Order: sequence, then C-alpha cells, then structure tokens
Amino acid sequence: MRNWPIKPWLFLLPALLVYLTVIFIPSFYSLYLSFFSWNGVAPAKEFVGLQNYADLIMKDAVFAKALLNNILWSIGSLTIILGLGLSLALLLNKKIKGRIAFRGIFYFPYVLSGVVVATIWTWIYNPMQGFINKALESLGLESWTRAWLAEPKYALAAVFVAAVWQGVGQPLVLFLAGLQTIPADPYEAAIIDGAKPYQRFWYITIPMLRETFIIVVAITMVASMKVYDIIYAMTGGGPAESTHVLASWMYIQTFKFANIGTGSAISMFLVLITMIIIVPYVFYTTKKSHV
Repeated sequence: MRNWPIKPWLFLLPALLVYLTVIFIPSFYSLYLSFFSWNGVAPAKEFVGLQNYADLIMKDAVFAKALLNNILWSIGSLTIILGLGLSLALLLNKKIKGRIAFRGIFYFPYVLSGVVVATIWTWIYNPMQGFINKALESLGLESWTRAWLAEPKYALAAVFVAAVWQGVGQPLVLFLAGLQTIPADPYEAAIIDGAKPYQRFWYITIPMLRETFIIVVAITMVASMKVYDIIYAMTGGGPAESTHVLASWMYIQTFKFANIGTGSAISMFLVLITMIIIVPYVFYTTKKSHV
C-alpha cells in the first residue's frame, strides 16, 4: 500500500488553518446563529428555526429595499464601472502624450479607503457649499440644485457616482494589462482586410480579453454585493432607509438593534446570493474559455 503523501499537506497547512479560522468556522457560526433569537449578551439563545429568514422575506420592508438596491448597484457596476474602465483602458493603451500620468490619475482613487472617498464626495454634494450646487448656480441652473444626499429619490444614485469615481481604476488597470498582451499581428491583418475599428474591437479585442473579462466581472460582482463602507459613511442607509444595501442593513440589525440572529440571517442571504451568481458564472466562463 502506497504511503499517503504528507509533504504537500504540510505546505498547505498554514493557509488551511488561516482559512478555517478566518472564513470557514465564522461562516458556519453565523449560520448557526441565524436560527436563534439572541441579543448578543443574554446567556441563553432562543431557537427559532427559519423564523428569522421568514421575517426578513415576509415582514421586513427595509430588507426588500436593500436587496433591490444591491441588484441595482450590481447592474450599475457591471455596466457603468466596467464600461468606463474598458473605455479608458482602450484610450490609455494608445500612444498619447501623458498616458502614464493619466493611468496613475485614474487609478489613484481606487487606493483610497471608502471612508475617505465618502468624506470627499459628501463635501462635493454639500447643499450650501458643495461643488456641484455651486457649479449649477454659476451656470444659471439654480432650479437643479438640491440636497443630493437628503432626498430619497437621488441619494443612492449620488452615492453610486462616488463609487464609480473610486472604482473605475481597478478594471482600468486589469483591462489595460490584458490589452498589452494582445499581439499586433491580428490587427494588422484585419486592417489589410479592410476591417473597420468597431469590427476589430468586436472580433479581435473582445475575444482576446476573455480571460481578463472573467476576472474583472467576477471581482466587480463580488464587490457590488458586499458594498458597505461608502454607503454607510455617506448616508448611513438614509434618508428614510432608501440607500440601505444588504451589508449595511445587516450591520444595523446586528450592532444597533442587537438582533444577532436577524443580522446573521441577512449575512447568509448575502453569501447565498453571491454564490448563486459567482460560482455558475466562473464555472461556465472558465469551462468555455478552455473549449
């Protein structure tokens, strides 16, 4: 009987211990807590089964709004942020003057923390002294000025604009790296054959960026589902609970309302939704890319 190879497992053991301690065990403990009603300090927990999940779906209007906001945020991230990132990458991949400086300028907001970005944009949106309202007033558009973060109709969109400013740098850099790996030969052959720019983009650039798209789309979807810091720092989920996402509502339920079971149930919803979206996507695209 062959001896079980122990050496590979010894190399994996440190990472495995970290994974079990930081991710696996806390995740299952959160799942366990989601079946109880508990305020976090009482010595006893009341087992309620699936009641926390049922209450979220049937009775919690803020949870429904947070879920919708997460969906809208994800759609906006996959279209606007990715679209801007790809467009800027295509532009900065050309031999234009100052392109290295522009790459740094566009990437710089991404390295800032969400709280810093939130502070900057909260001042930009300030109804009295903010840049946006002052610019509109200088253009004679006083009727367009408003308290951007205090009106439920505009607050989520205003926060998303700040997130776009911060987040576009990551797909920009990744797409730029992918573009620089594409050889010039296919483009030269396409030009000789009379292919137009949009045809070269659609039939050469997009297919050859397939691996990059897999990574960028997956990262963007995960980031859009767990968005929290910029929303909480700019609006706290308000006004009138209109900008809550699942992560922010989970925090409110857990640490402000002391509903540990409900907060844990929201976290499980977040994990489940993310897995339903990400796992089939990565599996399908990775399998397709190797066909």
